[in-house]
Amino acid sequence: MGWFESTNLLLLSCWMLSYSLAQTPEQLTAQNPCISKPTCHDCIQTPSCAWCFDPNRQSERPRCFQPAYDVNPNQEQCPEEFTFNPDNIMSLVSNMALTEAHGKTKGATGSIESGYAYSNSSSSSSSSSSSSSSSGGEESNWSESGSNQIVQIAPQRISLKLRARQSYSIFMNYTQAEDYPVDLYYLMDLSKSMADDKEKLSLLGDQLAWTMRNITSKFALGFGSFVDKVRMPYVSTVPEKLKHPCTDCVAPYGYHNHMTLSQNTAEFSMMVKQAEVSGNLDAPEGGFDAIMQAITCRDQIGWRQKARRLLVVSTDAGFHYAGDGKLGGIVKPNDGECHLDSRGYYTHSSLQDYPSVSQINAKVKKNAINIIFAVTADKTVVYEQLKSHIEGASFATLSSDSSNIVELIKNQYQQISSSVEMRHNASSALNIKFFTRCLNKDGALTNTNKCGNIRVGDIVNFMIQVEVVKCPKDPKDWKETIEFYPVGINETLIVDLEMLCSCPCEQPDSPNYELNSPICHNHGTYKCGICDCNFGSFGRFCECTTEKINQNTTRGCVQPGSPSGLECSGRGSCICGRCECEARGYLERIYGPYCECDDFSCERHDGKLCSGHGDCDCGHCICKAGWSGNNCACIESKKDCVNPDTNEICSGHGTCDAASASVKSRKKADIQGRIARSVRHVQTVAKNSRTVCNVKCTRQAP
Repeated sequence: MGWFESTNLLLLSCWMLSYSLAQTPEQLTAQNPCISKPTCHDCIQTPSCAWCFDPNRQSERPRCFQPAYDVNPNQEQCPEEFTFNPDNIMSLVSNMALTEAHGKTKGATGSIESGYAYSNSSSSSSSSSSSSSSSGGEESNWSESGSNQIVQIAPQRISLKLRARQSYSIFMNYTQAEDYPVDLYYLMDLSKSMADDKEKLSLLGDQLAWTMRNITSKFALGFGSFVDKVRMPYVSTVPEKLKHPCTDCVAPYGYHNHMTLSQNTAEFSMMVKQAEVSGNLDAPEGGFDAIMQAITCRDQIGWRQKARRLLVVSTDAGFHYAGDGKLGGIVKPNDGECHLDSRGYYTHSSLQDYPSVSQINAKVKKNAINIIFAVTADKTVVYEQLKSHIEGASFATLSSDSSNIVELIKNQYQQISSSVEMRHNASSALNIKFFTRCLNKDGALTNTNKCGNIRVGDIVNFMIQVEVVKCPKDPKDWKETIEFYPVGINETLIVDLEMLCSCPCEQPDSPNYELNSPICHNHGTYKCGICDCNFGSFGRFCECTTEKINQNTTRGCVQPGSPSGLECSGRGSCICGRCECEARGYLERIYGPYCECDDFSCERHDGKLCSGHGDCDCGHCICKAGWSGNNCACIESKKDCVNPDTNEICSGHGTCDAASASVKSRKKADIQGRIARSVRHVQTVAKNSRTVCNVKCTRQAP
């Protein structure tokens, strides 16, 4: 930095200091939100504030203060050991390396963009949004553990302590692993109108499996079907119709799981071909019942723990939802649980209502399911609206005979897998924002939770900003476990958040905590350096009680001889015969037995209290060494008594008296001739002030 830049920086610093000192008390108070906070927990919930719990504090200054501005050396400072100003703390709990292409992973010395170092293992297991292990098919051939574990999110777990109204940035990476397992469960409407679709699907089973195996070798396929509740008005309850609702139709049913997820594509084609259609009366179908069971019955369906889960719902009709069950006399709400018998049939179809859209959405999020609605052209408007209310859902138009189903599923999977959308389950007490450059490493961070055009092996960096908007009322809610997850992927970044909403000195086990303390006149709890009065008591030290509220408690609050006769000089409150002075801020203080004194009402010069060369004490300037005057504006120096011609003080004929006085006219010189030039030289006036600084020579006696 050059001389010019250094000089400008110094001038700027001086200007900022002068501006701060010249501000009005009201401006300073407005800039200091701390002074109004009466307790430690209120204090630390305010940004930039700290609490002083010093038990030996003598000053009546507010205990809540701003450390950055509390720099006045003439005022009592809070010892560091008694200052509570908690920092935000983040620690990594689990940070296993991301899985790279071809099954390779980054080593222990790898690092992500944020600088978090990878570890080979984790001291804490990474939780997921669901916990049940999958079963069925050839699961044992696909299971992964140890070094073969697929990791697409890093880090996996973080511990964070965060103050209220402050934000903290967490860095997270996502990658799409190569050959990641895919579970595809085909859920088909088997009402009579879908008969040709069923036949076509049975013929395309092998082609569907071959297409998906080109994407991943770990592909599993399952099959289920649905009709509707066996109740009027959904189906005919005429005995004959209950057996054969239509020609070549089987008895109606709610939902049936025909085939658990498996790599056996021949079995899939056979199961689809063997499944028989049925019939119902009304237009909407019972698809929601089937979706709920297909999601929640994890073991029966065979969903794997680590796999992208696709639930394809194929239909040519609309859907019943919560409340429609009342039409059939079913009033019990859907419980969102699995109810399949040993043959795979839904047992509670006629016992409970259809699930709601929100229930479906909740189960989809919990189990990381991607629903693909494959519907006929006349139903696209309905399902386009529905998919917007279900996380990760999509829809596509099915041909009249489902002949395009293979291409439809392939395209939908590519759209799903080539993008990432981050979500979270944080409470309303938190404000969450996602920022990312997506794949543009040189681009600017953008406030978005979505990225597209992702290929296998690409790494997307996210910066997650977590802010505690406010502390919840219930202390039980001050700890929260947040899950950040990509939609449709059963992996999460878990953040164990502790909101810093209270102070250790407020806890009963603190040495600074005392019930019915003598300091509080045995009528309150002494904690964090202040008294928390019991009911019926008040005052700084709980010295007052409601029993004495009607007594003359103002005695001793009026200064004797005061012309105004105001209690506490009009600048405080009389509490039980004692003045509690108003708080003005850390640069200003009202004090005295009657609040008669302050440190901000002294004379000013150039907008500075005591010209910046002294301290204001009870309305009077106490000047620093080398300065004098009512406002400390006059410099005490003999250099102005020096005759410039002879360099002698007072030309050798007197003594130099540095003083100040308020004058209206210049005084005549005591010494004529050349001495007079010295007098004229030393007489100066302080600008913008009533004070004239007279540094004069006093003639010596002959």
